[in-house]
Amino acid sequence: MRLARMVFYGYHGAYPEENRLGQQFVVDLDLRLDLAPAGRSDDLAKTVNYADVYALVKRIVQGPPVKLIETLAENIATAVLGSYTNINEATVSVTKPHPPFDAAFDGVTVELRRRRNRDGAIVPAED
Repeated sequence: MRLARMVFYGYHGAYPEENRLGQQFVVDLDLRLDLAPAGRSDDLAKTVNYADVYALVKRIVQGPPVKLIETLAENIATAVLGSYTNINEATVSVTKPHPPFDAAFDGVTVELRRRRNRDGAIVPAED
């Protein structure tokens, strides 16, 4: 399941003007889970409600500011995996389209993958 190009306004960044003025952040979320039970039964309870996942990501991005988009991505991955036990792995990409320095490019993106291990702890996913 992929939630692509979710756009939110947040106040994250290492510079005071970013925390004061805010900016857009683009989040992509790739969720790994078994979709067969939902596909066979047509039952929302057997999958992940993507509207609820969207609302969770929105609360994080629009919530308390952090300095790094790495932290923002980590917070999203931890919250999603912590909230939905049927998700085995999450890949989170956070893009800051307009970093606060003079450069002509499409922004900076951080991507990370996290999974739940056998003990239930959230850990980096291996390639």
